[in-house]
Amino acid sequence: MPPTRTDAATDASLGASGNAYGLGRAELLRAPTLVGATGVGALGLLYLRDPHESGSYGFCPFLMLTGQPCPGCGGLRAMNSLTHGDLVGALSSNAMAVVLLAVMSVAGVAWFYRRWRGRPVPLLATSSPVLWSLIIAFAVFGVLRWTPYGTWFLP
Repeated sequence: MPPTRTDAATDASLGASGNAYGLGRAELLRAPTLVGATGVGALGLLYLRDPHESGSYGFCPFLMLTGQPCPGCGGLRAMNSLTHGDLVGALSSNAMAVVLLAVMSVAGVAWFYRRWRGRPVPLLATSSPVLWSLIIAFAVFGVLRWTPYGTWFLP
């Protein structure tokens, strides 16, 4: 199909950067690449250094002050178990951390793809239903852990 006048006008408005925002691809991909590399690096560290040993990564201040586990307690142990291929162990350490890793991995890939396509979008917009669902689920998970019905969520 030959280019139309509209296509040519759109191409001219994009400029040398290839997108309407004036940003080059390398500039757009910097943040998703750094976030992804940091995540992979953190998982690599958790693979090499076992958080199952008490105090190996410090102590949870919330647990120390209240005696109750915070919603994140067991998250490092869950990631360590996942890096060793133990899904059941990861879920028993912190099921929310496993779900959070899966959701954020998918969101990270989508973020990278959208940035690759030339759209300077954030990882998760504050108006995103996914973000608000995660925040609510994290709060419910944290409170549920303290009830008699949620004891199986304890690390």
